[in-house]
Amino acid sequence: MRNTKFILASLALAGASLGAGTAAAQALADAKVAVVDVEKVMGTCTACVAANAQLQTQRQALVTFAQQQGQPLQTEENALQAALKAANGKPDAALTTRIQAFQTKQQTAQNQFNERQQTFQRNVQYVQQQIAQKMMPVVQQIAQQRGASLAIAKDSLLFAATSIDISDAVLATLNQQLPSVQTVAPPPQQPAQTPAPAPTQPQGR
Repeated sequence: MRNTKFILASLALAGASLGAGTAAAQALADAKVAVVDVEKVMGTCTACVAANAQLQTQRQALVTFAQQQGQPLQTEENALQAALKAANGKPDAALTTRIQAFQTKQQTAQNQFNERQQTFQRNVQYVQQQIAQKMMPVVQQIAQQRGASLAIAKDSLLFAATSIDISDAVLATLNQQLPSVQTVAPPPQQPAQTPAPAPTQPQGR
């Protein structure tokens, strides 16, 4: 679960908000910076590790489904290609029916795989969303406790002293506040259907 770009952006926004509230005309105070190793937190937090294991199981189930669907289809496709070659590219009615049935079966399998893949992607995003929503206030809390007015993700730095790294504190607090997350996203909301207008009654003369 290494894709944390949106989390990094969120943390940057959170860090920018730590010093908010100062009047525009007032001189800026000296900024103290805290650094967070987001990759470390996301890779080792209790909820992250458990969720990642479950997502890996879901991913493997998706791969297995693709193989189970794809192997018989490949075998059938090879047989149809051989039959079509034997017919010199001019299939009779029976072979044409077989080809059409195969194409329908192939499209159905593709649709089923796409649906499962989209579900898996929603689950991944849902896990990341839960962790990010909990991590952001934890970063702000720890940074403020350490007297920092800015929190920066370690990935965006060339150098940072270990004394300003609050990753371990963030990790410990996150483990306390977020012991687990859900790995199955809610189904997508369907757009509300606009009711059809009532038919106009004819007016009498």
